[in-house]
Amino acid sequence: MTAAQPARIRFHAKYKPLLKGLVKTRYLLITGGRGSGKSFAVASWACINSTEPAYKQRTLYTRYTLTAAQISIIPEFEEKLDMLGVRSRFDVTAREITCRATGSDIIFSGIKTSSGNQTARLKSIPGLNIFIIEEGEEFVSESDFDIIDLSIRNQDAPNLVVIVMNPPTSEHWVWGRWLENSHRMEIIGGVQVPISTHPDITHIHTTYLDNRRNLPESYLKQIAKIKAGNPDKYAHQIIGAWRARAVGAIFENWAEGEFDFSLPGAYGLDFGYFPDPTALVQIAIDNKRKRIYLRELLYSDKLSTEQIISAVSSRLDNPRAMVVADSAEKRTIADMAKARINVVPAAKGPDSVRAGLVKMQGYELVVTPESANLKKELNNYIWNDKKSTTPVDDYNHLIDAARYAFMRLTSPTGLPRML
Repeated sequence: MTAAQPARIRFHAKYKPLLKGLVKTRYLLITGGRGSGKSFAVASWACINSTEPAYKQRTLYTRYTLTAAQISIIPEFEEKLDMLGVRSRFDVTAREITCRATGSDIIFSGIKTSSGNQTARLKSIPGLNIFIIEEGEEFVSESDFDIIDLSIRNQDAPNLVVIVMNPPTSEHWVWGRWLENSHRMEIIGGVQVPISTHPDITHIHTTYLDNRRNLPESYLKQIAKIKAGNPDKYAHQIIGAWRARAVGAIFENWAEGEFDFSLPGAYGLDFGYFPDPTALVQIAIDNKRKRIYLRELLYSDKLSTEQIISAVSSRLDNPRAMVVADSAEKRTIADMAKARINVVPAAKGPDSVRAGLVKMQGYELVVTPESANLKKELNNYIWNDKKSTTPVDDYNHLIDAARYAFMRLTSPTGLPRML
């Protein structure tokens, strides 16, 4: 897929593999921060590439949460056609752009729309050879990606999957798939940035430093202020470094450490089946030092009641230790009590989730190094929005279990005073 570079648009040399048809891998990952020009470059290339006369191209251009292509991405593409001076060569409709000379087209769609998930419909589009994902950080479902990815199998044209994203946290599936164990570190703008070395993917990372000639001086001054006053924001939003934890994580005051078995404690249990797991955590509290010790013991789905009883019993360091369990599962709690587990239901009430979390925030959390799922939850458990009194109902199974036990140990009724 070689496309001649137009004189009107100057692309940074980092995009040479894309523009000159030098990408030899199936996957191309393009990452970067604000003002890096990555979306502009990919959109322009998609237009240029559709004029390639050697073979007919069929491109699926998506955003995960796009609901109306005709009011977002397509106007952006029309702007690129005007800049390239080729608008007269294309037919533009509500959901696709077609080059008259080659018959190549670009189809625009979202994955998650107001009417549901469109994965099944999109995978059935015939002749696809290019799959572009814009705002890839929004594409949270690896299974949705795989379904469409497997439909990119045109035998008459080169196949390419392009993922454009501002790097989110290292819990995103893109990190685990192509960077976690396969990357080198580069210093960009004074910030360490991981660049994938995975053999299945070509990785291009650009920043505003690569796009300075296209940015107004006022914007560059704004970036300079961010760099001086907010290094974390500069690293992640401007340079595009991956985050260890989500923006606005509820718990930031935590660290790895050994569990203190000398302190009074209990166990917290949150029931699940599928896709939510059953989660068991051991907790100990040092009220004098305002410290909570946490140890993940169970995180497994599709467990029967008998399996839950067996798993919990085998993990208690004292058979009479107190287990504070989600009170919504009364039958399971009754079965556990019959099995001689000292189980008590968690107290719940109005605003108990928020108030319990706020109370826990007053403590430092110490998490054992092997508690992998608990650390993942702590990095990604966030409020619904900045003004919300409720958290997003995700990454919270072990944290809910810990909250049940924590409130039982610190409040006579197991409920917080309204805060």
